[in-house]
Order: sequence, then C-alpha cells, then structure tokens
Amino acid sequence: MSRELSLAEIFQMGYYWEAKILLTATKLDLFSALEGRAESASALAARLHLNERALSLLLHALVAMRILTKQNGKFFNTGVAQKHLAKTSSEYVGHLLILHDSEWKNWGQLEETLQTGISPVRQHVFETNPDMGANVLTVLDRIGRGSGVNLAKSLRLDGSEHVIDVGGGAGTNAIAFCREYPHLRATVFDLPQTLQVTERYIKEAGLEDRITLKPGNFNTDALGGPYDLAVMSDILHYQGHQTNAALVRKVFAHLKSNGRLVMKDRFLDPNRTSPAWTTAFTVHILVNTECGDCYTTQEAMDWMIQAGFESVTELEPRAIVQGMKPGAI
Repeated sequence: MSRELSLAEIFQMGYYWEAKILLTATKLDLFSALEGRAESASALAARLHLNERALSLLLHALVAMRILTKQNGKFFNTGVAQKHLAKTSSEYVGHLLILHDSEWKNWGQLEETLQTGISPVRQHVFETNPDMGANVLTVLDRIGRGSGVNLAKSLRLDGSEHVIDVGGGAGTNAIAFCREYPHLRATVFDLPQTLQVTERYIKEAGLEDRITLKPGNFNTDALGGPYDLAVMSDILHYQGHQTNAALVRKVFAHLKSNGRLVMKDRFLDPNRTSPAWTTAFTVHILVNTECGDCYTTQEAMDWMIQAGFESVTELEPRAIVQGMKPGAI
C-alpha cells in the first residue's frame, strides 16, 4: 500500500516557482552569459540590461536550486549548467526549455480548458514557429540518438530493404537504422519545414544516397512505398483517436505483404493512472495541442487489429507495440 502524501509534499506540488525561475533564466540566456567566468549580480545585470535587484534575487534562487554556485560575491555555472544550459555546449538542451516557457500561457488557461474541453492551441509549434521547431528538433535528436540505436538493434531488420519513418523529425531513427544495417534504405516523411533540419543531419551522417526525404502531411498525402517496415515514433499523442486509427489504416495500405508497423510512444496503463510522468504529460498535451491525447497500449494495438494487422504485440511495456501485415495468399 502506497504512503499518503504529507501536507508539505502537497504544497511542494503546488509551487511552480522553481520551474518558472529556471525557464526564465534559460530564456534570458544567463548560463551562456556566465560561461567560463564568475560575475557579480551588478556586473551581470549591466551586461544583460536587467534590473540589478531583481536579477540578484533570481541568481540566489538558482544557487539554492543547485544550478549556479556563489563564491566571494560572484556567481558561476555548476557543471550541469555549463554542460546543458550554455549555448556553446554540444549538449545544450535550452531550446526545449524555451519551448516549455512559450507554452506557459497555455497552461494558464487550463481551468478554462477543463470547463470547455477546448484547447487554447490550434496549431503545433512546428507549424507556427519553424525556427523554434528546428531548434527543438536538434535537442530531441540529441536525446533520442541512444534510443534510436537500441530500437534499430531490437527490431532485427536484416531481411528488410526499405523503411519509412512517419513523422520522422530530424531523421534520428532512419540514421540509426541505416548505420546498423548497411543494406537498408529509409524514407523520412514529415512537414517540409521540418525536413530542412533532417536534410542537414542526413548530410552530416553521409547517408544522402540511402535516406530519402518525402515532404507532406502524413494524414492527407500519399506515403509512397510499399515498405517492409513503417515506424511511427512519438506522433500519436499529438493527434485524436480517430485520426490515429485512420493513419494506421493508411500505413497498412503502404506496407508490403509481411511488412510490419512499429509504434513508439508514451503509453498509459489500462487504468490510465501510470506511469506518473505520462499522466502529467497527458494534461500538457491537453492544453498544448488541439486534439492530442495519451493512449493506452491496448488502444494502439486495437488500431492495428482493426486495420488488419496480425501478431499484434507489445515489444516494450508502455512504450513500443508492433503488428504484422498478413502475407499474400
């Protein structure tokens, strides 16, 4: 039996203060300003054209949060801040935090959304702000490279010739698949503005001759093919139930006989109360997409079964499901 929350823990959940402090500091690029140097609040305020007293309060809070340190009246980055929050670092993740900060107003309309059921958002950031979308893709690619390699190995694609990554983003999975299987060809299908980023990564990987870019809207445009394997990674939660079901049927039609579909996402348990992070992410999706949601593994598998897939199974709990298209009779 799980322990009940204490009153202190309830209060801690209700304090959004630290989140906004970190997001604001990232947006102001404080951590890049402190890269390789220690500086007083007054000097930093003058350089960044900020109010000294207000900035001093924020800096001291960041020290308490263990993101900055303070010595002899001067502030400087901790190792984690220097590694992940200074823009010159190859492991910078600030773009994703800045995206979260841009969604702050949407969260402020959660009460209204609960009353009306209508999200304050009509288009995703990749459509409304291509530059921000490109920066976020860079971070997501960096974060997802390890999982892309693991997925490539676990799927055992030795007998496959051509794979399509539907909504493939920066090409993370396609690049990992082609590196793991030298015989494989891949197609990345995504919005034209997204594929501008994808093209850069594919060239850097030296895989232009094996990875094709196909621009379009995967819900309305032809996917090409037929393919041995289709991958749908982290796109289901941006869309409604019926749209996803229709997309699965569409993918089925673009697969070869004995081809397979792999769907990777953040799935909920049957009771929809865990994993805890995913339940909170579902509320995030509520206020930051027009009709998105998080789904149970069984819902995703049902879409496959209804589309005609066989041998539908869960490859990784609450993360990956797979279905096979029947062979020719």
